[in-house]
Amino acid sequence: MSSTNQSSVTEFLLLGLSRQPQQQQLLFLLFLTMYLATVLGNLLIILAISTDARLHTPMYFFIMILSFTDVCFSSTTVPKVLANYMLRSQTISFSGCLTHLYFLCVFADMDNFLLAVMAYDRFVAICHPLHYTTKMTNKFCVLLIVGSWVLTNLNALLHTLLMAQLSFCGDNIIPHFFCDATPLLKLSCSDTHLNDLMILTEGTMIVVTPFFCILISYIHITCAVLRVSSPRGGWKAFSTCVSHLAVVCLFYGTIISLYFNPSSSHFAGKDMAGAIMYTVVTPMLNPFIYSLRNRNMKGVLRKVLILRFPSKQ
Repeated sequence: MSSTNQSSVTEFLLLGLSRQPQQQQLLFLLFLTMYLATVLGNLLIILAISTDARLHTPMYFFIMILSFTDVCFSSTTVPKVLANYMLRSQTISFSGCLTHLYFLCVFADMDNFLLAVMAYDRFVAICHPLHYTTKMTNKFCVLLIVGSWVLTNLNALLHTLLMAQLSFCGDNIIPHFFCDATPLLKLSCSDTHLNDLMILTEGTMIVVTPFFCILISYIHITCAVLRVSSPRGGWKAFSTCVSHLAVVCLFYGTIISLYFNPSSSHFAGKDMAGAIMYTVVTPMLNPFIYSLRNRNMKGVLRKVLILRFPSKQ
């Protein structure tokens, strides 16, 4: 579809991951399986934490919010992919694309802030254990989540409004499976320097600031662990951070490679591979990472599963 100005662009065409029918069937099954695993795994984490009083602590509260965010994050992209394969329609309206972009920014940024909040929680627990209960109060934990939510929505609104000001007067084909900022900027016939500048400045602050908070927290945690006289005791303290570090590496590794360079240097194949990693794979893996590495979580999940699905004698 060709157009001469923004007002005539009523929809975009999402090419998806493949145009081959056989590959599309395989991709449909793969995405459906990963999405169901993401939703069921994260909802199980939420159920376990909310029903067991032993897990009503700040650490598990943040894990529960992360699980909820991951369900929402994955739901902004995967259902549209599945619907496109089922209906064999790859179009999305202009307003729908911007809405898609808004919620993608919200939940991606919320994941980012939550990882920083969880790192701070581990820092207080390991470096200042005697003051943990007085510092990490219920009110303070809720304020951290509310503050993160406000910042993420403001950031998403800024980038969405800037995108809405651009003109799209050429090709409306997006070589992606969702409306991401980078392919949209490449389609615009307007000057996108302001958008690029905001991604590289304000966007960098939104992502890099929490990343540095995580880094500083773990530097302090490592120093505190090394000061412990018993190596076994130091490893036991640090083991509560291993799951969190694994998620941090997965999330930031793809985010930084995707968004922190000029839009002209991006390639469709590389961008889609990275996007699948942080929008689909990481939310799916989070429940397994946190449950398999956590003895308390495994015990509660086993109890929940037995109560919900008792074995037949």
